[in-house]
Amino acid sequence: MEAYLVIGLLVLAILLFASEKLPVDVITIGLLLILVLTGLIDPEEAFIGFSSDFMVILASIFVITGALNETGVLDKVGSYLVKIVRKNKWLFLINMMLITALLSAFMNNTTVTALVIGPAIAMSRKLKMLPSKVLIPIAFASMLGGTCTLIGTSTNVAVSGFIKQQGMEPLGFFEILPIGIILTAVGIVYILVFSRWLLPSRETKSFTEGYEIRQYLTEIYISKNSKLIGQRVFDSDLAKSNVNIVRLLRNKENTIPVRSSVIEPEDILLVECNIEELMKIKERQGIEILGDVITDTELQTNKIKLAEVLITPNSALINKSLKESRFRLNFDVIVLAVHRFNENLAMKIGDIKLKTGDLLLMQGHKDNIDALRNSPDFTVLGDFRVNMFKERKGIFTALFFIAAVLLGSLKVIPLSMAFLSASLMTVLIGAISTEKLYQVIDWRLLILIAGMSAFGIAMEKTGASVLLAEKIIKLVSGFGPNAVLAAFCVLVVVLTQPLSNAAAALVVLPVALQAAEMMNANPREFAICIMLCASISFITPFEPSCILVYGPGKYKFIDFIKIGLPLTILLVIIILMVTPYYWPLKAALP
Repeated sequence: MEAYLVIGLLVLAILLFASEKLPVDVITIGLLLILVLTGLIDPEEAFIGFSSDFMVILASIFVITGALNETGVLDKVGSYLVKIVRKNKWLFLINMMLITALLSAFMNNTTVTALVIGPAIAMSRKLKMLPSKVLIPIAFASMLGGTCTLIGTSTNVAVSGFIKQQGMEPLGFFEILPIGIILTAVGIVYILVFSRWLLPSRETKSFTEGYEIRQYLTEIYISKNSKLIGQRVFDSDLAKSNVNIVRLLRNKENTIPVRSSVIEPEDILLVECNIEELMKIKERQGIEILGDVITDTELQTNKIKLAEVLITPNSALINKSLKESRFRLNFDVIVLAVHRFNENLAMKIGDIKLKTGDLLLMQGHKDNIDALRNSPDFTVLGDFRVNMFKERKGIFTALFFIAAVLLGSLKVIPLSMAFLSASLMTVLIGAISTEKLYQVIDWRLLILIAGMSAFGIAMEKTGASVLLAEKIIKLVSGFGPNAVLAAFCVLVVVLTQPLSNAAAALVVLPVALQAAEMMNANPREFAICIMLCASISFITPFEPSCILVYGPGKYKFIDFIKIGLPLTILLVIIILMVTPYYWPLKAALP
């Protein structure tokens, strides 16, 4: 009975994760409480994942990566990506993918993708390439690079920690490097050969067309007898009617309204509103509609510019609305529209909760737009400038990181202590502030991984993993252990669509290890195959790296399926063929 209860909770967790109605950390903690209160696991077992050394490794890597970003080292790397490109389009694409994969082998792939999007779009335009032909390859390369080392992705660290809890030897730092190189090479060659046919050719539209804002941007003239005269812009009757005043033309000078701006006679206001609001405006006494079609040229002057800005994974604005974050007051720019996946969210944008990968169309003074490039909350698209804020501290941070990799991989000191020491040193030298330190750590991911590790304990303790393993073995065992392993690989690929890669791997892993034991097969091969397959699922854009490129590339959902599904199938086959050479299927036999 307990086994079926755990399986039921597992199904419930998958459904809740897929629905995105609640944050993943809230769901995970809720499940842990249920497991403890029902007596399925002890409190000590529920929190054993939180005290594991792999949690220290993950948190430390977040801190070090955040310090590299804060000091401008990552911008410096981005500038190198630009310099190595000349006029050859294929050389540009190859270099971008290779360097992205290399960086992702040692850093979070989402962070790397956010780093290279800006220079990639800038250089693609310079080379007259469409961003839609460049950005998916970069996202895929970042995911492939994560298969090369232990710290290449959080999934690798989580799996290593779990198998250590099961009494197995944790993964070596470079243990998966040979197969990772093979997967990365095959993936890059596949993209280079087939991208011209499988990737879309989408012309970049103008800002007003791309964000579909023509229909509700218009200019109104304030006559001398208007009731709006003397009202503050943001407290005016227009503002109370959900009309956003974007620009003010007074005495032939374009300005962006501020909190103290007051409406005067003969002002010309550029306003943003929907059709219903526009009709109400027409009925107002003392207001004249000057036009109902505004173009990019009219939205920009010598001093006032438009910019597309991408919300980065560690942005402090995530899950906050523009109103809650006091966006206009803090950044002194106007958000005209928000683009999410294939949907432009332009109505009442002040109430939209921002998410990773959202594209914001902004208008502001050119100095204020330039200032956004210094913020870790954004990536300004279409241009790239190097911002080396703390060069010396950045160099020391990079050296600490390299030292941690060398000392940990050579087992001079435990890997967790190596990265913890490196992260501590970055704080002590001032490369990252203590306040920022807690912001750059992805606490939701840590809670998810630790919680799912405890869920694995519950599956093993109640016999749920044995029950599921018996069902799967019975279903495909007639074809041999390889078929059982292939079934688990397909299962984890499918689960990575609604779940994060790490969560999917930790859901399947207890069952797969139990099946390996029952068939007297090598559990290490099962663990590594599942871990790798969780990282090479390119079928849908739900992977964070893919979410980041979705908007800037103007992609559609089907674009990822067309190029990602064949690549995923190819790489799964390669994993199943190659892993027995490094981790023989029957190595565990007595």
